[in-house]
Parts: sequence; structure tokens; C-alpha cells
Amino acid sequence: MDSDQITGVFGKVSGLPVPVAAHVREEQQPEARIYTVTAEWIQSDLVRCSRFRFSQQWTLIADSNNHRSIRTILPPGPCAPVSGELLSDISPNQGLRAVVRETGSQQLLEIWDHHGLRKCLNLSALNNHGRVYDDAQFGCLSWSECETKLLYVAEGSRSSSGEPGESTSRKDRSVYCEEWGEALTSKSVPVLCVVDLLHGAVGVLQGVPPDVSPGQALWAPGAHSVFFVGWYHEPFRLGLKFCSNRRSALFRLSLDGRCECISEDNVSVSCPRLSPDGSTLIYLQGRVFGPHNQCHSVQQLDLKSWKTSTMLDVVSRPQDGEFAGVYEALPSHCWSADGQKVVFSSAVRNWKDVFMVDRRTKKVTSLSDTPPLPAESYFPNTPLASSSHLRHEHQRELEELSDLSKVYGSWKLLTVQRDLMVVCCSSPSSPPTLRVGFLPSADCETVTWRTLQAPFMTFDYLWTVLNVTPSSEEDNITYPGLDFGAVLVKPSRPACESKTPLVVSIHGGPHSQFPAEWNSTSAGLVELGFAVLMVNYRGSTGFGQDSILSLIGQIGSQDVKDVQRAVTAALQSDKTLDPKRLAVIGGSHGGFLSCHLIGQYPDFYRACAARNPVINAATLLGTSDIVDWRYTSAGFQFSYDSIPTAENLAVMLQKSPITYAAMIKAPVLLMLGGKDRRVSPHQGLELYKVLKSRGSPVRYTRST
Repeated sequence: MDSDQITGVFGKVSGLPVPVAAHVREEQQPEARIYTVTAEWIQSDLVRCSRFRFSQQWTLIADSNNHRSIRTILPPGPCAPVSGELLSDISPNQGLRAVVRETGSQQLLEIWDHHGLRKCLNLSALNNHGRVYDDAQFGCLSWSECETKLLYVAEGSRSSSGEPGESTSRKDRSVYCEEWGEALTSKSVPVLCVVDLLHGAVGVLQGVPPDVSPGQALWAPGAHSVFFVGWYHEPFRLGLKFCSNRRSALFRLSLDGRCECISEDNVSVSCPRLSPDGSTLIYLQGRVFGPHNQCHSVQQLDLKSWKTSTMLDVVSRPQDGEFAGVYEALPSHCWSADGQKVVFSSAVRNWKDVFMVDRRTKKVTSLSDTPPLPAESYFPNTPLASSSHLRHEHQRELEELSDLSKVYGSWKLLTVQRDLMVVCCSSPSSPPTLRVGFLPSADCETVTWRTLQAPFMTFDYLWTVLNVTPSSEEDNITYPGLDFGAVLVKPSRPACESKTPLVVSIHGGPHSQFPAEWNSTSAGLVELGFAVLMVNYRGSTGFGQDSILSLIGQIGSQDVKDVQRAVTAALQSDKTLDPKRLAVIGGSHGGFLSCHLIGQYPDFYRACAARNPVINAATLLGTSDIVDWRYTSAGFQFSYDSIPTAENLAVMLQKSPITYAAMIKAPVLLMLGGKDRRVSPHQGLELYKVLKSRGSPVRYTRST
């Protein structure tokens, strides 16, 4: 294929939309109960080199006597682009919708009702604060119970926060102002803001401790105070993106400025979620420092007694088929209507699933209808009718397809409201499907799932999940007996009679996961005739806290050996794969492992593509926004006043792929981001210069 054909393939697979948010509205009619489901999707456009959002709406009609039985799903209306919306939220009584919208350099707050635009405030012109935060780390938009106030987070100015912010005078602009690292470089001094809709006034709440940056705020019952998560930023800020190990606490702040900490000290907290009756607040809790992502506990705070208890504890080592712990953020709406159950998504080995926990019994139940799948069994996708055809005549027939069409490797909860769950399901061969189902009742323990939107197209790929056990020599002495996994995807029909070349794909993190879900990069490679092996080495999420901890101090060794063992296991179990045509790809820590593999096994791999790879942990120490991880990953304790020693630097260097650079034979493509705060582009440049000086084939591309 020429470059235009390859671009066309990737344009096709990356242009398929993915649902990212949903909302449910309920209305009782004399003869039926009506549910309106609104979903937001994100879609890539290679022509504009950008991604855009659009919304779509469905009407579900349930029986009046049995509102958990969906009688009819009406065809959805046309998709509508979501233009300029940064944040939005529906009021408690569902009659109003608040939107923070960006138009040019202005940020507006709009209030919409059933008759149109009711109110619009120009937040930029009011000049009470800087830009409104719309990120998942700090951002929020929360209605008060009385529907007369709105709460959000914005960048503070000197007048509102007492620290240099966006509105600093010109003479102070040369003074260094700390930011919150990768993907949060415009965030420095967040403040809590309240809009009084009756008077059209915006105020900044006072009383937040000066050593704390607030975010993820919501109204407390009664609307006289707010809850928020505060991240401690003294003595200096560390990167927050993908790092759930930052010291933080849960606070309650009254509108008159009285603030109290209501969680433990020296822990990491996130995702406060208030029960529908306002009696209980739950949140995630984890360790400070150590692995930057980890298994969390779910804490519940009784707002009457102010006593905290553990709803779900950290899972150290799950058994086969057991719940493996909580590794992901809770959705903004996660409570059952009666306030007795909490619903969430989480990783389980090489999968993702939707779970429900009963807060009284603490029993955890899987809510997906995917049957248990044995490892090393291939599952082809069952072709589906077009989505437009399904809308009209064959909605029920879609539910009655063979079990093979129901083999979703990934289930993600978008929301649960009025006990109706909206989920996104996908597999390596099937792009996301939007489904709905009611929480199980006392009379029925299973969920009847209905499909709202099937993918526009599916793909004829074979995929399987591999379970891999390290050899006795590769076992971790401190955490023995751990295994790991991988997901293998390949064309159902090879492009020719020869064996299929294999691309080994390695996730970054390292504490993240490759679930058996739709992955446009992998799909594009399979479309081009490659097989793709996505490896979840020890340290990946979904395998328990022991697996995560096992990688501390073992980077560059245990993770490298795990990937290599997964590749040899795949080659041994599938003789259609070509052992003489192997490539490896990865970004960040995945790039670190990719470059390790071509250096430690120089005759094994034929090509490497690395995106923002960690090449030399010793030289990265002073440039990364997560300097704590550089110490932890090498097996050292971190403190804010840590000064690198010769021993620290020697160990970091010894664990880095730069030490194997002279052994590299495979051609290397380095893709470096000029603004990356986590892994400086100088890391890749360091390897580029070594390979270039030795005459090794290398290409360097850089984005600004």
C-alpha cells in the first residue's frame, strides 16, 4: 500500500465514534413511563486533524406498572454537534440545563429551559476569576438543590486567591508560577466559584486552606456548604494527570468561609459522590506516593454521625473469576435510586466490567451479560446489520444474536440515573455499542440489556486473551506466584498464504491496562494485515495491588521479561504468526519497554516505533513533572527534599534502555512531543544521537 491508502485505512477506523457521556431524564405519563437518554460521542476527523463532539437522543417507553420493562425504543433523532461546550449539567428537577460555553476568547454561562435560553452570563467580562476548568482532574459544574446556585472551579486571580494567577499584573509575569504538569499546564491556582442565578452575581468562595488546590466540588445537602477535594501543593506541585497517589483530602467549606477536613490525613482521595437522599458521601482513597496508579478503596461517610467506614477495600490478589478491585474514577452519577447500591466500571485482568456493590452487605456483582471466556479461544465477530436498519425493524433481533456477537471484552458505565444504566460495550473487532439496562431488583438478579446504537460497521478479526505465567527464574521474590495476560488480535484471513507478521503493542503507565476493547490503532494495523499482541505485564491494573507493587524497583527487567515471555507464548500457541517478522510499538513507559526489547533482544525484532519514550531515567529526573515516580520506579523512597545521589543516578541509568543502545539493530521511529511535560523530547533525542552516530537506521519526528 502507498501512504494515501494507509492513511485511508487509519482514517476509517479512527473516525468511528465513541460514547463518552450520557444523561437520563424520566417522565411519568398516565399510560407509560418515559425515559429520555442523551448520549455524547466523540469522533476523530483526519481531514481537520481534530476531534469533535456530538449528541444523540433516544426515547424509551416503559410499562406504567413495571417501569423496569422497556416496551419500546423509538428511533433516535439526527446527531447534533456540541459546539463550544466545556461543561454542562442538568438541574435536580430536570427542568434546567447549565452550560459553560467558549466562544472565541469569551467564556459564557448559559441557562436553558424548555422554552429556550433563560439566562446568559459573560464570565470573562465579569473578571472575577480566570478561565473555567473543564478538565476531569479539577473541573465540575454542580447545581444546588434549590436550583438558584451553580458551583464550578476556575483559575484564580491575585485578588481572589492571594497568589499569582491568570490576572497577575504585567510586572509579575516574569515570576515563575507553578502549574500542575502534563495536560494541566494552564492550571495553577484553582478557586471555587458560585453563581447566584437570582441576582446574576459570581463570587469566589473564601476559606480554602492556602496550601490546598480545590477541585471536584459538589453541593452539600441544604446548599449552605460544599464538599471538595483539596490537593496539597506545598512545598511544590507534582504532576496530577494519571497520578492517583497525590496527597489530598476531602473538605467541607461553608459559604461563610469555615473549612474543615473530613477525611484521613496523608492519603489520596478523589471522586466524592453524594447519595440521592443526601445521607452518605462516598469517595475513593489510596496511598500517597509509591505507584502513581493503584487499587483504591471506596470509603463511605455517614453525614449524620460523621463516621467513615470502608465499603470496598483494596484487593491485593484476586482469585480467578473474582472482583479485582477499583482502579478507575467513579462516574458522576453512580448511585441507585434508593441509595443502597453503587455502580462503577473497573479492570479485571485483561477485561473491563460493570459492577454493583450493595453498601449493606458489601457484596459485589458483575452486571455484564458476557459469558465467561476461556483463554486461548478465538472469537470472530458476527456481522451486524446497518445501524439505520436496526433502528426501525430489528432492535429485538439484535438482542437475540448468537453468543459470539455478545462477546464484549470491555464494559464501561457512562451513567446510572433512575436505576437505568447507560453503558459502552466493545471488543477488539467491534467498535463501541451503546446499551441500556435497569439495575437488578430483588425479584430478578440479572439485567436485561437493550441496544440503543450498534456500531456503523464491525470487523472480521479474530481475537483471544492469553494468560501467561512467568518462569521460576522470573518470579518475583517479594510477590511470588503472580501471572499476567495479553490480548491477541489478527486478521481472520491472512493477506497471503505466508504467515502473519506480528506487532507487539505495549501500554504506558506502567500502571495501566490494555483491555479487550476497541482500539483504533490496533484495528488499523490488523486492517493492514498485521497481528497485534497487546501485553498486560505484571504491574498492569486489574490484577490486584500485589501485581502493581511487584514492579517497584523492577522496571527494565521484570516488565521487559514479561513482554518477551508473552510474545514467545503467542508464537508457540499460534503457528500462523511469523516469528521472523516482529515489530514493537509503545509510548512513554511503553516506549521505554520497546527500546529495551530491541536492545536486549537485538536479533528478535525487526522494527520499533516509540512515542515519547523514556530512554534515560537518570537524565529524565530533573525534567519530568512526576519526579517522585523516577525515584519510586527505581526502588528508592521519595521525599520532597530528595537530592539525587550517585547511587540513585547509577541505578536509574542501569535500568534504562540507553545502556543497550549499542546493541540495537532494528530500524527505529521516534515520535516526540515538543510540549510533553512528563517525558521530555530530549529523551528520544538522546537515543537518536546514539543511533545516528553508530549508523543505525533511525527517524525522528517531532510535534510542537
